[in-house]
Amino acid sequence: MRLKTSLLKEPKHKELVSCVGWTTADELYSCSDDHQIMKWNPVTSETTRVVKLPDDVYPIDLHWFPRGIGGKKQSQAESFVLTSSDGKFHLISKLGRVEKSVEAHCGAVLAGRWNYEGTALVTVGEDGQVKIWSKSGMLRSTLAQQGTPVYSVSWAPDSDKVLYTSGKQLIIKPLQPNAKVLQWKAHDGLILKTDWNSVNDLILSAGEDCRYKVWDSFGRALYSSQPHEYPITSVAWALDGELFAVGSFNTLRLCDKTGWSYALEKPTTGSIFTISWSIDGTQLAGACGNGHVIFAHVVEQHWEWKNFEITLIKRRTMKVHNVINDAVDLLEFRDRVIKASLNYGYLVVSTSLQCYVFSTKNWNTPLIFDLKEGTVSLILQAERHFLLVDGGGLYLYSYEGRLISSPKYPGMRTDVLNAQTVSLSNDTLAVKDKADEKVIFIFEALSGKPLGDGKPLTHKTEIVEIALDQKGLTNERKIAFIDKNRDLFITSVKRFGKEQKIVKIGTMVQSLAWNDTSNILCGIQDSRFTVWYYPNTVYVDKDLLPKTLYEKDASEFSKNPQIVSFVGNQITIRRADGSLVHLHISPYPAILHDYVSASRWEDGVRLCRFVKTTATDEDQTLWACLAAMAVANKDMTTAEIAYAAIGEIDKVQYINSIKDLPSKESRMAHMLLFSGSTQEAETLLLQSGLVYQAIQVNINLYNWERALDLAVKHRTHVDTVLAYRQKFLEDFGKKETNQRFLQYAEGLEVDWNKIKAKIEMEIAKERERAAASPAVRTSVTVQQ
Repeated sequence: MRLKTSLLKEPKHKELVSCVGWTTADELYSCSDDHQIMKWNPVTSETTRVVKLPDDVYPIDLHWFPRGIGGKKQSQAESFVLTSSDGKFHLISKLGRVEKSVEAHCGAVLAGRWNYEGTALVTVGEDGQVKIWSKSGMLRSTLAQQGTPVYSVSWAPDSDKVLYTSGKQLIIKPLQPNAKVLQWKAHDGLILKTDWNSVNDLILSAGEDCRYKVWDSFGRALYSSQPHEYPITSVAWALDGELFAVGSFNTLRLCDKTGWSYALEKPTTGSIFTISWSIDGTQLAGACGNGHVIFAHVVEQHWEWKNFEITLIKRRTMKVHNVINDAVDLLEFRDRVIKASLNYGYLVVSTSLQCYVFSTKNWNTPLIFDLKEGTVSLILQAERHFLLVDGGGLYLYSYEGRLISSPKYPGMRTDVLNAQTVSLSNDTLAVKDKADEKVIFIFEALSGKPLGDGKPLTHKTEIVEIALDQKGLTNERKIAFIDKNRDLFITSVKRFGKEQKIVKIGTMVQSLAWNDTSNILCGIQDSRFTVWYYPNTVYVDKDLLPKTLYEKDASEFSKNPQIVSFVGNQITIRRADGSLVHLHISPYPAILHDYVSASRWEDGVRLCRFVKTTATDEDQTLWACLAAMAVANKDMTTAEIAYAAIGEIDKVQYINSIKDLPSKESRMAHMLLFSGSTQEAETLLLQSGLVYQAIQVNINLYNWERALDLAVKHRTHVDTVLAYRQKFLEDFGKKETNQRFLQYAEGLEVDWNKIKAKIEMEIAKERERAAASPAVRTSVTVQQ
C-alpha cells in the first residue's frame, strides 16, 4: 500500500495553509494566512475562492459539522467551524457566509472540534482553557483551565470525554463533574496534535520530540515511532480506523493502525500543519507551509485468498494474479474503489455508487447493483452471502445480488463497526453493541430478526472482539469473544429461555480467528500460538480440552501480532513491524471434522490409527478430538475406542456401564451426566418417569438435599435416601445435623434388605419398559 501524491505547479494560496477539511469525497475547503477560503475539486483540479476573511482574522483550525448519524442527515450539515488567532471561532456556511462569530478565548483559539453527534463543540486556546459550546455557539461550560496553551483537542468515541494536550502531557477529562481524570506524560517535547478514532478507540499523538505515538484509551502505549528529522506537525485517523497519516516538514507518511509504516513520501510542501481524510477513506489532503494543498490517494491495497492475489493499481483498476498459472486479469470500474473483500471464491468490491460481485471462476462478468448510500465502511463475507455496512445500516446480500435482510437493533450506530465487532456466518449475524459493550446482538441472517428468544447475549465485562464459527448446524453455532481482560470465552448462540453457559477457554488472548472450512479456532495467547482443534470439548468433557490443543511458542511473531486469516490449514499472522508470517498446521483435524459431520465414525477411527503410525505428537490430540466429538454426537462405541487410546480408563469403564443400562432414556441421561449436564440429566429422567433413577443420580453426586426433595415430592424411596445418607455419615464418622433429615428419620429403621429389593424391582421395571417399547412400535407399523 502506498500514497500517490499530487501538487499543483504553483500554490493557490500566497501564505501558509493552516487547515483543510472535506465536505464530500470530491470537495475540499482550505484556509490560509492570506485570509482566503478556497474550494478544491481534486478530480477536475479546479479551485475557486469561497470568501476572503477580514484582514485581522488568521485561520488556525477548521472542522465540518458531522454529516449525519445512523443515516439521518443533519440540518446544519452544510457548515463548518473556523477558529482564528483573534480569540474567536466563526460558524461559516458552505457558501462562505459567516453565520456567527463568538468571542471564545484570550489569545488564539488553537483548535475546535464538533462531537460525533453534532450536539456540542469543544474549543481550546492559548489561554489554557477547554470550553464546551452548544451547536448554536452558546457557552455550556469551561471544562478545564491551565497555565499552558492547549494545542489540540479530540472527542472520545461516545462524546462523553475530551482528550487535550498540556505541554508534554495528554489529559482525558470526562464531561461529568467529579469523574476521574486520566493524565500521563506522552512525549519528551511539546505535543502538537492528537486524534482519537471512534471505530478502534485508539489515540494518536505527535510532538516536538519528532515522534508519533499510538495509545489505547487507558493511556497505555501501543507504538512509538523512531525520531524523525523534524517535529511531527500533524496526525489524522482515516474514518474506519485501519490507517492513519503523519505529516512533518517535507514528509507525509501512511501507517497501519498498529503503528508500522506502509509508505513514506517526501513532497516539497514545507511543514504539513493539518491532515484531513475524505469520508470514504480513499484519499487525504494536507495543509502545507509553502501555500500548497497536497492531495494523496491510497493505492496498491492488496487482497489474497488461496491462489489469487489482487492489487488496486489505480483508483478504478484492479489487477488479478492467479499464482498457479500466472494468469493476469485487469478489472476496470466506472467509479473509484472504496472497499473490497476476497473470500469463499468471491471478490466483492464497493465503489462510490455501485457494488460488484466477481466469481473467482469468471472475472469477465461481474454482478453489479446500485448502492443506497455511497460510502461502504465494511464488507464481511460468509460462504453463502455477504454483509455491507454503510452510514445507513447493515445490508445482507446473496452473491446473486439479492438483498436478503437488513437487521436493526436499538441505538444502532454503523459508523463505529469494524471486523472485530461484527461477525457473519451462513445463518447468523452477531454485532457488538456500542452503547453497552457487554452486549452482543445476534440475528438470523435470512430474516434479519433477533435469534431465539430475542434477548441479546450479555457478558459480565466489556467485550473487545467477537467471531462466529463458520461450519456445522445452525443449532450448534458457537460464538467466541475476547473481553477487556483479554480472556477468551465461547458460548452457543442458540438460547431459548435457559441461560447458556459462557465458558472461558483462554487467557491473555491478543487475536483470534475461526477456520473457513471447519470449526477449528486459533488465537495468540500470551507468548503462545494456540489452536483449539475442537472448542466444543468444553461442553462435552472439560478435562479433555488441554489434550485437544496445539501450542507453539509465539515469540517469533514479536509483540502484539494479529491473525489476518485462517484458510484451510494455513494461518497468516501480521507482526508488529507489518511483515506477514505464514504458519501451517496439521491437516488431519480438519479431515476428522469432515468425517464426523458426515457420521463416518469408522473412517475417523481409521484416520486416528493412521496418524498414530506416522506421527506421535499428533496422535493423542486427534484421539482426544475424536473422543469429544463422539460423546457430543452420542456415539459411545467410538468414544470408548478413543478414550481407551488416550489412556482414560475410568471414562472407558463409565461408558461401558452406560452401555449396560436397560433403557434408552437412562443411557441418554448418563451421557448428559458424563458431559457435566446434571440438571438436564435429571430433567430427562423425571420426564421419562424414572424417578428412582433421578434420585439415585443425586445420591451418587452427594446432592442430598435434592435427592430428599425428589423422594418426598414423589412419595417414594425416602428410606433409600436416608439409608445412603446414614451410610455416608458413618463412613466419615459424623453425626446427622441437618434438621430435615432428622425429621424424616424419626421412627424410621433402615432395612438394607428391603431397600435392595426395592432397587431391584425398579431396575426390573425399567427393563420391562425398555423391552416393551420396541414391541409397541412394531404393533403400530403393522396396523398402518
